[in-house]
Amino acid sequence: MRIHLVGGAVRDALLDLPVKDRDWVVVGATVQDMLNAGYRQVGRDFPVFLHPKTQEEYALARTERKQGSGYKGFVVHADPSVTLEQDLIRRDLTINAMARDENGDLIDPFGGKRDLDARLLRHVSPAFAEDPLRVLRVARFAARFAHLGFTVAPETLELMRTLSHSGELEALTPERVWQEIEGGLKAKSPSVFFEVLRACAALPRLLPEIQALFGVPQSADIHSKIDTGLHSLMVLEQAAKSSEDLAVRFAALMHDLGKGATSSTQRPEHTGHADYTDYTDYAERGAVLIEALAQRLRVPNDCRDLAMLASRYHWRCHHALHHDAAQRYATLELTDALRRPLRFEQLLLVCAADARGRSGFEQAPYPQRALLQQALTIARGVDVQAVLNATPSAKTDIAALIRAARIAALAANPWQESASG
Repeated sequence: MRIHLVGGAVRDALLDLPVKDRDWVVVGATVQDMLNAGYRQVGRDFPVFLHPKTQEEYALARTERKQGSGYKGFVVHADPSVTLEQDLIRRDLTINAMARDENGDLIDPFGGKRDLDARLLRHVSPAFAEDPLRVLRVARFAARFAHLGFTVAPETLELMRTLSHSGELEALTPERVWQEIEGGLKAKSPSVFFEVLRACAALPRLLPEIQALFGVPQSADIHSKIDTGLHSLMVLEQAAKSSEDLAVRFAALMHDLGKGATSSTQRPEHTGHADYTDYTDYAERGAVLIEALAQRLRVPNDCRDLAMLASRYHWRCHHALHHDAAQRYATLELTDALRRPLRFEQLLLVCAADARGRSGFEQAPYPQRALLQQALTIARGVDVQAVLNATPSAKTDIAALIRAARIAALAANPWQESASG
């Protein structure tokens, strides 16, 4: 029995990154050998075991043979004759196909260290093209390591295009696709995830609603980057700078989805895509697209709901500086801010990211956020019980009285940007 540290732990240590999880491959052992040594078997598709003390995963060295469609269409073979190199060659990228032996010596049969130094994401073997999930995994690694200068090797990108055109991506389950999208959104440079998917022709197959935004012009007097797709990725990057919240990042990417459905006769103005007095057809069309996408990919409800809210009301929030007290309170009502203040704060983060998701505006102030935060604080501070106690008749419209009291409180506390910080 020979035990090797493999995969991400080896890669991250070489990159001087924190090692969070360690995986091990065992060569020359049987299932019974592992059980006799006190390991607990947990793998169903192939032999994986938990160490009796550390609870880290130990897998028997194995080979894979493509037999069916999709990422599950593999026959796995594990026995004591399988070598470490045979196990490593089935992995996706060379930087993930390195190991260290029990003495700590590096075992690198496919040039992973060379590609680490060159900052390249390169496939290990042509068998890469047998697993459609690897298209998403490479995009996720690209987003994770873009800040270190990593790019996808041209030959690997070409294999990813082959996979995209093969129809194999359609065999991926919605849950698995969302899991990878979630990983991409949480990455250091989330926009890179979608850029790579677009470069390898996977984006129109997995997220056609996002693909539809590229090439769609916007009003140049508002967006110096007039392509809606590029703007959406810039907004996503701005959201990532301000928040690690998955829902905020997802909503930032989705906020302008309705523009992809704007007719060519109405471009580039997109009139009404998120009208500031209320939302109209294009904002609602974006919300409908978001709801359909979320249902298709099993997107969590909190991500879906925030994205739909951003589609409908981000433009209204942008115009908050020009609103009177009644209009500001209407914004709180429309966004359900009084009952959902934390979600309202998420919405304001998305709005700020949208305002800064333009060339030359990346550091621009967004006073609307502080204004609406102040409005919510004032409105919630109104003594509702005092309003009820002063009500002369049970037939009085209580809700209207409370609303009027809150609007009066907003009017009595005018916005002062200089005092907002």
